[in-house]
Amino acid sequence: MDDADLMHLRRCVELATEALEAGDEPFGSVLVGPDGFALAEDRNRVAGGDPTRHPEFALARWAAENLAPGERASATVCTSGEHCPMCAAAHAWVGLGRIVYATSSAQLAGWLGELGAPAAPVRALPITEVAPDVVVEGPVPEFADEVRELHRRLHAPR
Repeated sequence: MDDADLMHLRRCVELATEALEAGDEPFGSVLVGPDGFALAEDRNRVAGGDPTRHPEFALARWAAENLAPGERASATVCTSGEHCPMCAAAHAWVGLGRIVYATSSAQLAGWLGELGAPAAPVRALPITEVAPDVVVEGPVPEFADEVRELHRRLHAPR
């Protein structure tokens, strides 16, 4: 992991904050080309009623529509939270390269439990259990408190 990865993870957390401020779940992702520049970005959009509108899934679809297979393989997906099984599968099916995530599914499950939030409808699995050939880096400890706070804000009693 290098400074460019950290810069893109910072942007992912900003996108997660934007999602929360728009009334959505706090997740954000950036698709990065081999030159280190962002190709596309998105945030969670599940509040509209479609629970599959995760940013990682959207970026996989964008890559399939806009990049040649070799370009996909050399791209990196940076994300505020480790891919869920649906997004990990989409990532692998489209043939994207490595994944760098700020916080893990295990961290999120622990935080949700502490907050008394309902469990996700899909079991939290590490990316490598779903897509074993994908190179994965994360979590990055420096983002944990900030991302946990976003989830606390989402699930805090009102």
